[in-house]
Amino acid sequence: MSDRSRNLPRRSCLATPGSSDRFLAKAPSAIADMTFLDLEDSVAPNEKVAARAKVINAIKTHDWGERVLCVRVNGWDTRWTYADVIEVVGNAGRRLDEIMLPKVQSAAEVIAMDLLLTQVEKDSDLPIGHIGIEAQIETAKGLINVDDICSSSPRLEAIVFGPADFAASIEMPVLVGGVGIPDYPGDHFNYVFSRILMAGRANGLQVIDGPFLKVRELQALREYSQRTRLLGYDGKWALTPDQALVLNEVYSPTQEQFDRAWDILEAYRVATEEDNTGALMFGDEMIDEASRKMATKFLTRGKRAGLVRSSM
Repeated sequence: MSDRSRNLPRRSCLATPGSSDRFLAKAPSAIADMTFLDLEDSVAPNEKVAARAKVINAIKTHDWGERVLCVRVNGWDTRWTYADVIEVVGNAGRRLDEIMLPKVQSAAEVIAMDLLLTQVEKDSDLPIGHIGIEAQIETAKGLINVDDICSSSPRLEAIVFGPADFAASIEMPVLVGGVGIPDYPGDHFNYVFSRILMAGRANGLQVIDGPFLKVRELQALREYSQRTRLLGYDGKWALTPDQALVLNEVYSPTQEQFDRAWDILEAYRVATEEDNTGALMFGDEMIDEASRKMATKFLTRGKRAGLVRSSM
């Protein structure tokens, strides 16, 4: 829904506890594509109400640059959701791009958030539809309903996987979420990743992986995040600025890939527009319309990451 944020990159999505003045002050300097200020799991129950004012102040007083700026509110199964939205959206001003809704289990929950946001926007003199929504899939029920969830509102900009809550939901015998399980013969979340990706892409959404909780193991993060990068995810949560730097690299095309995509598109343009052929040899491979589509996706992702074509 938001013209500003919908197509911005989300290679790294930095989580920032909304109750911490120290982290709120440091977050704008982190090199992350997106920052979300959290009112949910990283905030203690007795700090949730006070955290709203801290989040509003941080949005209004800090320079967030061009990044996507989001607030994760508490889920509909708590007593804080509506007040989170009314207070934060009603007072943060136009710099806030999105609300992240956790533990979404049905399309109705997204529709309810859409309706509430419309009322708050009207009351706060914000453009209708200014605030986008990111929905988190964190339960078995949410995964079963992911197609309906992803098509539930034009405000939706991204669908996000939450591995720790999901592992608890399906009673997976692990105590750390978002990391590998060496004893499992394969990728224990491959079906989940693929299922969310298909639903998100079918509805034009960016698709984001959740956090890697071993925050000091940056090489392990780099290796583990390849799973969703190779499937086609747009990015992943970062819990520290150092994690964000790794993810910015992992979820960007290389310069070589970006340049090759340009070359494929140029060769295909000449073939179809000047030579009137539908397929051609490009080096040692045949390229055609499907190749154009793949190259275009690389180009889009690379431009999001700030890449420019190398000089010919």
